[in-house]
Amino acid sequence: MNFDQIVDAVRSLAMDLADLNHSVLFDLEEEGKILVDATGDDLVVTPNPDDEDAETTLVLSSENLEKLIEGDLNPMVAFTMGKLKIFGSKGVALKLSSLLDE
Repeated sequence: MNFDQIVDAVRSLAMDLADLNHSVLFDLEEEGKILVDATGDDLVVTPNPDDEDAETTLVLSSENLEKLIEGDLNPMVAFTMGKLKIFGSKGVALKLSSLLDE
């Protein structure tokens, strides 16, 4: 998947992520960044946002994000293996993980 397809895949999860009630920045390093903001009434997905302020930042490759979205990579395994780095609230990351598993 290219970056735009990954953004679309994240947007397709809007119903699943609506209960997140937090903001998460996916930092795909050289590929770009995706901000998921579920703090308001509507979930907003912003590619390469001007303001990157989020409660939690997840740093991973676009390939690993694609695997997470498709359910082919367990978030806890990815974290343990160093494929996923978490900065900020680990609790928000755990909540995100549980929403993706539903």
